[in-house]
Amino acid sequence: MNSQTGFALPLLNPELPCPAGLTTWNQSDPALRYAVYRNNVTVSLIDALADTYPVVQQLVGEDFFRAMARLFAQAQPPQSRVMAFYGRGFADFVASFPPAASVPYLADVARLEMAYVHAYHAADAVAMPAERLQALRADPQQLESLHGILHPSMHIVRAPYAIVDIWSAHQATDEQAEWNADVPQSACVFRNGLSVQVQAIDDGAALFYGALQSGATLLQAADDAAAHDATFDLTAALATLLRWQLLIGPTGDTHHDPAH
Repeated sequence: MNSQTGFALPLLNPELPCPAGLTTWNQSDPALRYAVYRNNVTVSLIDALADTYPVVQQLVGEDFFRAMARLFAQAQPPQSRVMAFYGRGFADFVASFPPAASVPYLADVARLEMAYVHAYHAADAVAMPAERLQALRADPQQLESLHGILHPSMHIVRAPYAIVDIWSAHQATDEQAEWNADVPQSACVFRNGLSVQVQAIDDGAALFYGALQSGATLLQAADDAAAHDATFDLTAALATLLRWQLLIGPTGDTHHDPAH
């Protein structure tokens, strides 16, 4: 173990003692100074999680959230110097955190909030003109091999709870609208200019968009969505992509890698 590891390891492990060999300029107790620094590190991580998950904090209250976030920070310290995405595993942690079981939708709201962060930091992209899609749809055979390329900021979150209504009701611009948590909802999270949008979409559309993001062709994605949702409307789903400027382009490469 090198000196840096020896200094850092106890920061998020309160059971470990102050590292040996520390000295202070004014001869004060190194253990006390280290304890202050350890607390500052933990508080900064909790604050970072609170910034990423403001609705989660509102749902459970500040005291509960900070206690839960402290345990998460100790279990999953940052793995990168970039703190923007710290807390990727927080939703799974919440889902397995017994004291949070009384708020069953909490983990799904956390997933939506992390999707919001990813959408905000995603790369820019130019939307495909509507005329281009109309020309492609004029030849149905092309649908068998074409892949839809979606905007890199677009994220789909499906949940058995009303995550969009819950999230919206806790925004400063909303007048605390009523919501029924037990209504399943799918969210489409994306960036429009510098503004991140959170929109409720039909489950069939969510399945369709998710399949496209996983590399399915337009036809495969449409068939999968229709198999799970008899009300799925391909025309409406494509129109929504165009209206929100989320369809970047098609590719005819049947071995398309959605990550490139």
